[in-house]
Amino acid sequence: MAGAPEASPGEPRLRRVPSAEVEAARMEAVRRYDILDTPPDGAFDRVAAMAARLFDVPVASVTIVDADRIWFKAIHGLEGVTQIGRDPGLCGSAILCDDALVIPDTLTDPTACTNPLVTGPVGVRFYAAAPIITADGHRLGTVNILDTKPRLITEADTATLADLAAVVLDAMELRLSGLRLLREEQERRKAEEEARARAERDTEAITAFATTLQRTLLPPALPPVPGLELACHYQTDSPRDVGGDFYDVFSLGGQRWAFFLGDVCGKGAQAAAVTSLTRYTLRAAAQHHDDPTEVLDALNSALLLDPSMGSRFCTCVFGTLQPAPDGGFTVTVATGGHPPAFHLQHGDDGAMAVNGIRPKGGMLVGALEGARFTSHTFHLAPGHGLLLYTDGLTEARLPDGTMLGEEGVAAFLTTRTAPDAGRLIEETIALIADLPTGPGDDIALLALSVPLAPATDQTAVASTASTLATPVAGASRADREH
Repeated sequence: MAGAPEASPGEPRLRRVPSAEVEAARMEAVRRYDILDTPPDGAFDRVAAMAARLFDVPVASVTIVDADRIWFKAIHGLEGVTQIGRDPGLCGSAILCDDALVIPDTLTDPTACTNPLVTGPVGVRFYAAAPIITADGHRLGTVNILDTKPRLITEADTATLADLAAVVLDAMELRLSGLRLLREEQERRKAEEEARARAERDTEAITAFATTLQRTLLPPALPPVPGLELACHYQTDSPRDVGGDFYDVFSLGGQRWAFFLGDVCGKGAQAAAVTSLTRYTLRAAAQHHDDPTEVLDALNSALLLDPSMGSRFCTCVFGTLQPAPDGGFTVTVATGGHPPAFHLQHGDDGAMAVNGIRPKGGMLVGALEGARFTSHTFHLAPGHGLLLYTDGLTEARLPDGTMLGEEGVAAFLTTRTAPDAGRLIEETIALIADLPTGPGDDIALLALSVPLAPATDQTAVASTASTLATPVAGASRADREH
């Protein structure tokens, strides 16, 4: 070091030429640090500059010894040099030493005298290096100081050089830790992205499955019934769940028709199984029983007899339609634990009158053996309408947090100007959409109305039967189907 007394540090203790196995392990350590051919780094540049200043030499460097080259991670005082061959090499010799390698005069050293840095334009005459040694004993490279004139350094100087090599290793360890954290973060993000992508694919698949299954549980369109306008709406609370609400309108032969609407307890595959059994049982029983209460009796027995249904039950409205001699239809409705249907007609004062069709004594279907069901018969005259719904409508929340309830639905219907089925469904959908939280459950709506039309124009009336909302999960409205 400049100003320090000069003394010979003695001969460096050379290690034996490493075996192929040892060299392979060393190269694995070099690759572990992933530092070769990386851009300049301020931490290593400062070590090289500090070494040049401490030892008052024109050139200092930090090198990594590759398999066939010496690569300069940092160099001070020599521009344009990025790597040199490993053999013959000063750094290649330095990593074979247990301690710092000091060559006071390169022209007198058999290894150094042929090195390009010695024989070339740089004319290096003094060289000293301390190996960069990992905790597990691998020598990655060196911290070097070079001068253009011969010189000696003290043992304290070699210790300082070794300290600088340790500083380089610390910087490499910090860099490696940072790289590992970065890679772990990248892997975590990649795993999260892959998990998110899988979840999205799973959600899409579940939604597609639920939608497809839901379609099989609902009629694709309502049939045309002469003299009657029909409309419906269906939406589930979640597109990933199969809803338990159901409805249907079908012919009983001749001029008689049947309709039903209900709600199975629960959601998902089990609810879908109950819904399927319910729909087909109602359709089959209606062909053998004229009394709607007997149809519900048959459904109750079917649900209780099938062990796969477990404790599933449902609420249901089942009704029949028979053309009345004086126009319109005679309607007989039986209920099993379901909210009342609403019969709409203009009163004598022109205001809309809304009457709840609530046969007394109707019990849940499929809950108890011997459940009893009751029915009610009324006239659905021209200009009258009938709205059936599931409890997703009555349980929807108003802005103040209270439920809409049956009273709220009835009050809403009294403000309607016409009981037409299509308009009733459209306006009820708008009511649901305007609620702050939307529906909290599945909703099924079925509306029937008898137009004020001449009895001879039954064909034209029949063509107005439509489905205002297709049975797609989450749909609020769909194109009219004729």
